Amino acid sequence: MRRTDDVCLVIAQRYVGAMVETERLILRPSRRADIAELFEFLGDPVAMQHTHSDKTLRECQRRVMVHEWRRRRDGCAPWVVVRREDGRIIGWGGLYEDPFDPGWNFEVGYYFRPDVWGKGYASELVGAALAVADKRLELAEVWAMAHPDNGGSQRVLQKAGFVFARHLPERNRLLFRRQRPVS
Repeated sequence: MRRTDDVCLVIAQRYVGAMVETERLILRPSRRADIAELFEFLGDPVAMQHTHSDKTLRECQRRVMVHEWRRRRDGCAPWVVVRREDGRIIGWGGLYEDPFDPGWNFEVGYYFRPDVWGKGYASELVGAALAVADKRLELAEVWAMAHPDNGGSQRVLQKAGFVFARHLPERNRLLFRRQRPVS
């Protein structure tokens, strides 16, 4: 997906409640019925090698449902990422303030099944999340973090306009920031 002001505006205008549609994805709130399917990758140490992996289905359910509670408070939380062509859940992510690690501002995060890595879905999700941040929530700045060994994630963030801010040695993460574009 091209990241232009026109595309962002279209996405922000299509933001209905908490659901967003992009060219190839449906981004919607999580439901309890999604938990087992989300746990297939959120609980997979290979898929989550650069971040937190849920150890149990119950831990995954808690994380997803706490974020959903925060959607009502903050106006955003990670979406279930559904591929339009087949209705398959392929990821989870979006714009949020992490309730399990507070104090890091609004950030963009994303987690995908390994079999869909490298197909541009993360870039499409980040573009949609930033459109909501810019046009709907009017956030002045959005943050993101990437593991130093995750070059693919770093490229996704840089392509979306994020700029490296600093290394966080205590977390072994690279912090990226993106200012809201001036209209």
